[in-house]
Amino acid sequence: MSLVRCSHSRATIPASAAGMVNNKHNAVLVETTMTTLPPPGSPDIDIARAVKPWPIFEVAQRKLGIAHHALIPYGHYKAKLDLAQIETKTKLGKLVLVTAITPTPAGEGKTTTSIGLTDALNAIGINASVCLREPSLGPCFGVKGGAAGGGRAQAIPMEDLNLHFNGDFHAITSAHNLLAALIDNHIHWGNELNLDPRRITWRRVMDMNDRALRNTLVGLGGPAHGQPRESGFDITVASEIMAILCLAEDRKDLQKRLGNIIIGRNRDNQPVTARELGAEGAMTVLLKEAIQPNLIQTLEHNPALIHGGPFANIAHGCNSVMATRTAMALSDVVVTEAGFGADLGAEKFIDIKCRMSGLMPDAVVLVCTVRALKMQGGVPKADLDAINVEAVIEGSSNLSRHIKNLQQFGLTPLVAINRFPTDDDKELAAIKEVCLSLGAPIEEAQHWAEGGLGAKAVAEGVKAMLDGEKPDVKFLYDNALPIDDKIRTVATKLYGASDVQFNIAAQKQLDEIQALGFGDLPICIAKTPYSFSADPTLLGAPSDHVLPVRELRLMAGAGFVVAICGDVMTMPGLPRKPAALSISLDENGEIVGLF
Repeated sequence: MSLVRCSHSRATIPASAAGMVNNKHNAVLVETTMTTLPPPGSPDIDIARAVKPWPIFEVAQRKLGIAHHALIPYGHYKAKLDLAQIETKTKLGKLVLVTAITPTPAGEGKTTTSIGLTDALNAIGINASVCLREPSLGPCFGVKGGAAGGGRAQAIPMEDLNLHFNGDFHAITSAHNLLAALIDNHIHWGNELNLDPRRITWRRVMDMNDRALRNTLVGLGGPAHGQPRESGFDITVASEIMAILCLAEDRKDLQKRLGNIIIGRNRDNQPVTARELGAEGAMTVLLKEAIQPNLIQTLEHNPALIHGGPFANIAHGCNSVMATRTAMALSDVVVTEAGFGADLGAEKFIDIKCRMSGLMPDAVVLVCTVRALKMQGGVPKADLDAINVEAVIEGSSNLSRHIKNLQQFGLTPLVAINRFPTDDDKELAAIKEVCLSLGAPIEEAQHWAEGGLGAKAVAEGVKAMLDGEKPDVKFLYDNALPIDDKIRTVATKLYGASDVQFNIAAQKQLDEIQALGFGDLPICIAKTPYSFSADPTLLGAPSDHVLPVRELRLMAGAGFVVAICGDVMTMPGLPRKPAALSISLDENGEIVGLF
């Protein structure tokens, strides 16, 4: 067996052991499990089950140098990190952001690429970990199925990650709905704060797609059942508490932000906060464990810190600041992802998460596929296997805009083509020509089929970027700009819009937010992820469209203003045939149908 030397350890490792590298904390020789896996194309769940995970204590000690007492185990293969036992301020590794072109039903593979790149970095001798968001039950049972990566680039235990995991989403749901219950209880028992029931803005949440709950009436049934009023439900990932958990620096900051939540207005039209209601203490208690990042592993036994799960189409789309900062303190390189396309996820990652935390990416990887570019070029999904260079070139307008958009932040991405077996060399050559004309390096990757070894070229490209000059990352707008100008800046500079149009309700909300003194907050645009515009049917790189803003929501605790555009919903609905209809237990009690 040929051997290579790990640059971060004195140990030698098998060259074929994709990602099975050791780090500076504890040198060990690790056997690869890749040859025992089912063939590429097997269901993801079968591939995941074919790998025997390391006990989580071994992952923590061997890969991150974390002692047993710093872990709070959730079974054998999952744990929370006790941040009180981990030093996170002495050093920071480098940060790699993985983003993507505009998503299509053909798939792009952002999470898969994040995991495959992490395994590949470890395979070439770099001590790396991956930071990801937690999956929501809504998409798992709705349209996407599992969200733990795919093929031979997955995080395990896959079933646990997709279903309930370590209970963080349930804790967020409970804390959110506790505040809702306290609001209605306060009104029922005399309403000392003089809350106006017509101006309560705090809705309830649940971690499931349920369109029937978007608009509801509460308090029906007479005086004993509360004050009747209009309300509704959002999905948990759209909760302000989800955003707060992911942006908080520690428990103290968490409780402060929870207290800053504005729950509505009193009859003098003045804002009322959760702190005035006295709710922030109990909410913090419910989030006491949820605030700690979760640790699991990839198929190649590299660390995966999974924490938080805001969607990028309705929230800010990044895992928690605490998980990212912790990973950067324990690893030389951290790979993280931002949700949906770069126009949503990467923009919010930089303009919200980086602005608030001070963390900045050292490199960016932009994921695309030949199939997705064909769809952006107008090819139906059923015809994607046919060679069509012209459609690839047409669809590359979408890729080009994403590259140029990232360059506005001072970041030229490495484009990673997530390769499929049906891709033709001429199609790949067309993509490479587009990227190189914009000064963007490009590499092919086959991590879905080959694991870390399949992403080695991307890892080498990322290493070259990290070894170069640190980029001068810029925000797209200054916080001092008025809110409408910040929205207009994102719409015109990134989306290709000619202008922004506020409806009457949104204009009134804009004026109120400015009058309350929150005009200097960053903005979080909620819109369809399937187009640069607010119309999901406009593919490619549409220009001169108008972005319609129908609602503004002030999230004073999270520290940003959400602009809801077009028909996007903060409570999604299930499709005609939900993924849930294919998920069940077999005769042995094993989960089937979860991708």
